Amino acid sequence: MTTPAIEPFRIDIPAADVADLRARLAAVRWPDELEDAGWSYGIPARRLRPLVERWRTGFDWQQQQADLNRLDQFVTEIDGRRLHFNHLRSPRPDAMPLVLVHGWPFADFRSLIEPLTEPASSDDVPGLPFDLVIPTLPGFGFSGPTHRAGESDTSRSAELIKELMARLGYQAYGVHGGDAGGFVATQLGRIDAEHVVGVHLNGPITIPSPGEDASGFDERDRRMLASLQDWSRRDTSSYAAVHSTRPQTLAYALNDSPVGQLAWVADVVNSYAHEPIDDDALLTQVSIGWFTGTIGSSFLLYKESGQWGAQSERSGVPTAVAIFPGDSTIRAIAERRHNLVRWTIHDRGGHFPALEAPDLLIKDLREFFGGLR
Repeated sequence: MTTPAIEPFRIDIPAADVADLRARLAAVRWPDELEDAGWSYGIPARRLRPLVERWRTGFDWQQQQADLNRLDQFVTEIDGRRLHFNHLRSPRPDAMPLVLVHGWPFADFRSLIEPLTEPASSDDVPGLPFDLVIPTLPGFGFSGPTHRAGESDTSRSAELIKELMARLGYQAYGVHGGDAGGFVATQLGRIDAEHVVGVHLNGPITIPSPGEDASGFDERDRRMLASLQDWSRRDTSSYAAVHSTRPQTLAYALNDSPVGQLAWVADVVNSYAHEPIDDDALLTQVSIGWFTGTIGSSFLLYKESGQWGAQSERSGVPTAVAIFPGDSTIRAIAERRHNLVRWTIHDRGGHFPALEAPDLLIKDLREFFGGLR
């Protein structure tokens, strides 16, 4: 059987699609809003209206598209699934291959690319160079929507990335992931331990399995456990409840309304980010979801992935965990599920460190993988 080709890819959104988006933004029918409700009922108009106006009149999609097209990107087919990815080689011959795996809703690692592929050495942080492979998970963006149940399972995504790295000819590589991407990264370490030299995670999700022993937790872990147990009762968890139970119903609304799609994503970002995220970075990601029609299929990993609270086989690959403000990772559980060799707590950043504190994430990646050379 012939292996499907890896083909160069360029983003080329038709001008008619951009015009249609702007027309829809201009025709929005705004709902009523309670006085002085703030964020307690969801994203307020005082935040959303300026974002919508920026998207309609000030946001330059053509410039963003040009910036994205400066980065080498490709598509291939693996087991009948289209997979889009960036492949960015360092000019240095000693570069380590590194896979960066995104979560929901962000797939924006642009701030990491130049520092990681062409690092400048310093006295305290040696400039380990990387060849970067940045896949777009099934159901997201330019990988296109999924069409069969189970294609968005994070374990399935790990299998696709394993095959991709083999096709690219890499014999040893590292993996980084956050949010749902952390499940993909960890699973890659399990199924491709022969080639994965290390796994780096930011704020991995450590939901205890039913009946899991918590008697040995220290004070911090007990606080994190209480936070996780309370999470399902918080209003900030409502998005995940809908994604994991009725994703198709929500998809009809958000695939038809760009304002609805923006409101949904921006509300989640506000709930979990601890540092300001650039509005144009946010609008770029929402634009990709809009133009590709993948907002609905991007929800499916919540319903189809079985790892959220399951007790998984322990990964034996050396694993580093970076904790940013707002993370509720329980170290004792992380140690049970991973070969934990590094644990770093940062005092700034948040759930989206590539956009909130890229300098800290870059330093953490360099130090961890530099120690594995």
